[in-house]
Amino acid sequence: MADLNSVRVVEVCKVAPQPPSPEDHSATPDALPLTLFDLLWLRFAPVQRLFFYQISNSFETTILVSKLKASLSIVLQHFRPLAGNITWPRHSPKPILTYVQGDAVSLTIAESHADFHHLSSRSNFVEAKEYHPLVPQLPISHDKAAAVAFQVTVFPNGNGFSIGTSMHHAILDGKSSTMFVKSWAHICKHLGDDPSGSALPDQLKPFFDRRVVQDAAGLEPIFLNQLQNLDGPNNRSLMVTQFKSPPPDAVRGIFVITRPEIEAMKQWVSTKMTEMMKNEKQSDRPHLSAFSVTYAYTCVCLAKAEEKQSDKPVLMAFSLDCRSRFDPPMPTNYFGNCIAGRAVVADRKGVLGEDGLTVAVNEISETIKSVDSDGILKGAETWVQILYPAVSSEERFMGVAGSPRFGIYDTDFGWGRPSKVEVVSIEETGAMSLAESRDGIAGDVEVGLVLEKHHMQAFASVFAKGLQDL
Repeated sequence: MADLNSVRVVEVCKVAPQPPSPEDHSATPDALPLTLFDLLWLRFAPVQRLFFYQISNSFETTILVSKLKASLSIVLQHFRPLAGNITWPRHSPKPILTYVQGDAVSLTIAESHADFHHLSSRSNFVEAKEYHPLVPQLPISHDKAAAVAFQVTVFPNGNGFSIGTSMHHAILDGKSSTMFVKSWAHICKHLGDDPSGSALPDQLKPFFDRRVVQDAAGLEPIFLNQLQNLDGPNNRSLMVTQFKSPPPDAVRGIFVITRPEIEAMKQWVSTKMTEMMKNEKQSDRPHLSAFSVTYAYTCVCLAKAEEKQSDKPVLMAFSLDCRSRFDPPMPTNYFGNCIAGRAVVADRKGVLGEDGLTVAVNEISETIKSVDSDGILKGAETWVQILYPAVSSEERFMGVAGSPRFGIYDTDFGWGRPSKVEVVSIEETGAMSLAESRDGIAGDVEVGLVLEKHHMQAFASVFAKGLQDL
C-alpha cells in the first residue's frame, strides 16, 4: 500500500483563460444557463478521473508542469465558461454558469514518492483510499460551485505523473468532459509546433448553443421544484448530496473482456433466446450489443460475488447519449449534459440462475428498445426522485460511468497514451466504469470496480470462471 502522506503539495495556482488574439472571431460565451439535462445533476457529487502516464526517459518536472499550465490556459480560450462558477441568483428561476474577468481554474501541483508502478498497474488491486490524495477537491459552497479543478502529481522515483480531474456533473457529461481533456491534451502535445498550435480539430470544438435543447414537456420547472425540496423547502443551496462512503477495506480492480469473449457471449445468449422464443412462440428477438452483454455479464458476476440472500430484485441503471436521438439531431460536439437515464429491475433468482446472463441481457435490451418506442424523456419527471435516493441507498444500484466510445485512452498530452485511467468517484456511487482497452485492441472493454476486498476476490473468481466456461 502507498503511504497516504507521501503526496506533498508544491503549489496551488489559478489558471485563467488566455486572452484571445485579435484575429480570433470564435464566439465563446461567458454564461451558460443550465438546461433540463444539466439540472438533474445539480446536487450530484463531482465526477473524478485519474490519468496515469509512464515516461520512459528521465524528464524535467518544471518543463512538464510549465507545458501543462500553458496549454490549460490556452484551451480555456475555447472553453471559457469552465473557468467560471455556478450560481443561483435570487432573481433567476434557475442556476447559471457564468465567467467574469478574473475567474480562473484551480490547478494543484504535487509530488509523490509512492510506488507509481503499483498505483498505475492494471493487474493488481489498489486500495481505494490510495487515490484520494491524487484528485483535487472541487470548490463548492452554498452560494457557488466551480465547474472544474485539476491536479498534476509527479512521481520522480517512478518516471511518471498523474492528472486528476474533478468536474461538476451539472456542467459536463462524460462525452463533454472527455472532449475537454482531449482538447487540453491536443494543445499540450502540439504546443510550440506551429503558430496554429492553439487551434482545435473540428471534432474537439465545443458547441455551446443551449437553444438546441427544447423542453417541450415542461420538465425544467418540475426539476427545479424537486431540487429545491431536497433538504428543503425552497433550498437553493449548491452543496452536493453526500453519498455513501466506501468501506475502509475497499479496493479497486480493472477487468478486461475481449472482443472474442463478447462475441461468444452474444452467440450463447442468442442461442438461449432462440430456444426461449420457440417455447414461448415469440418472434421479436432483442438486439444484442457489446454494451448489453458486457454490462449484463458484469452485473450477474457482481450479484453472485456479493452472495446476498434476498428476494429483492437486482437494480441496474445506465445512461444513453441523446444527441443523436433528437429530431433534428443535436451536433455531436454539443457541450453540456445530454444523457437520459434508464433503470432496470431484474428478478434476483433469475439473474443468479443458470440462464442469468440471458435474463439480464434481455432486460437491458428491452429497456434500450423502449427508448426508441417511448421517447428519450419518458418518465423524466421522476428522474430526480429516483436518482438521489438510489445513489445514497445501502442497496447496490449497478450504474455505469464512462463508455468505450469515449476513447479515453487516446488522451495523449505528448508523453504517449495513459498507462491507466480510473473513474475515482465510482467508489461513492457504486457504479462500474467502462472504457475501451488500454492496449488498443478494437472491441476489447475494460470494466472498473470498487468493492470490499473479499467481494472483489469473489468477483474476480466468478468473472474469470464465467469467461473460461464460454
